[in-house]
Amino acid sequence: MTLMEPLCPVPDIARTDMDAAIESARAAVGLPMGARVVAAMSGGVDSTVVAALLAKAGYDVVGVTLQLYDHGAALKKKGACCAGQDIHDARLAAEMIGIPHYVLDYESRFRDAVIDQFADSYLRGQTPVPCIRCNQTVKFRDLLNVARDLGAEAMATGHYVRRAAVGNRAQMRKAVDHSRDQSYFLFATTADQLDYLRFPLADLEKPQVRGVAAELGLKIAAKPDSQDICFVPTGDYRTLIDRLRPQGREAGEIVHMDGRVLGTHSGITDYTIGQRRGLNVAVGEPLFVIKLEPEARRVIVGPREALLTASLTLEETNWLGDQASIEEAARDGAAVLARVRSTRDPSPARLAIQDGAVAVVFDDGEEGVAPGQACVLYDPADPDRLLGGGFIRDTTAVVPA
Repeated sequence: MTLMEPLCPVPDIARTDMDAAIESARAAVGLPMGARVVAAMSGGVDSTVVAALLAKAGYDVVGVTLQLYDHGAALKKKGACCAGQDIHDARLAAEMIGIPHYVLDYESRFRDAVIDQFADSYLRGQTPVPCIRCNQTVKFRDLLNVARDLGAEAMATGHYVRRAAVGNRAQMRKAVDHSRDQSYFLFATTADQLDYLRFPLADLEKPQVRGVAAELGLKIAAKPDSQDICFVPTGDYRTLIDRLRPQGREAGEIVHMDGRVLGTHSGITDYTIGQRRGLNVAVGEPLFVIKLEPEARRVIVGPREALLTASLTLEETNWLGDQASIEEAARDGAAVLARVRSTRDPSPARLAIQDGAVAVVFDDGEEGVAPGQACVLYDPADPDRLLGGGFIRDTTAVVPA
């Protein structure tokens, strides 16, 4: 079977200039032809196209796919990465491309580093971002070690982000397709990891990537993108949390920020900061979850203006900026653009030190800030450049609860 022999009809997708796509991938890798590169293959169109382009570009490509969770249930949902069908798709694509392919069983590592941490975060009243944890631990720590063990000079992924070599350091920058940019989810990538990683899709837009797949006759050309949390195939993450951490199902009070008890709830893990629906209380004004007190099992609610955050403190920080550390940048009061959710635009802010911790102080306040989420920092003078970030530990409201 050759790369140009599709197993099923390829949809009518606009073809992409293949030579230009290959040259773009070669420029992103920046290594001599023949160098060994490990391609992380999830079974989706992005990572498959990366492996195919690198092979076309003349690299010695080795495909690696991770089995991250019990994929039996995930087979019921299309678009869940690293599940049974996706492993099959990755294996088939590697065969068509003509590269060796390995499947690594990382279920126990993924459970410890991502799934258990996900459940524990909700139990602490936080709102976790499991995709960041997965990239931070299983993919960009453990898999990088495997790539080095395989003798690879670099590891390539299908993330939409740019790696730029500036002097003797690598910068992480937004991809050319800002609508697909994934730099928020990769903020925890260390400088050493970034030196080894490559992102061949940095200069391509998603339709072009599908066009490459169609041009090559790959059956995944029109495969849907992954949706929701990959290890929650039904989309009902609360059922998973209830099974893993049943103590989160303890009843408690719903309390207005002025002290009034408005009702009761059946478990604090049902709530996240900023939530409006499902509160089951009525006082004649819209109410939002503004704070969670897990030890007391209290859900604090209030008006929307109470969600406005003046500042936040960070933990588990990472720094890719020009200063020696994020602490040094904070002591200097460095100006930043701070993104508190992947779907939010960055807001002007400055770094500071508060109670010994790195803090982000917003110029005009910020909504939608929840402990456990990531606060990702960009350069105001060069907004495409990622400087680093951290996980949100605490917040200070403009209107105290």
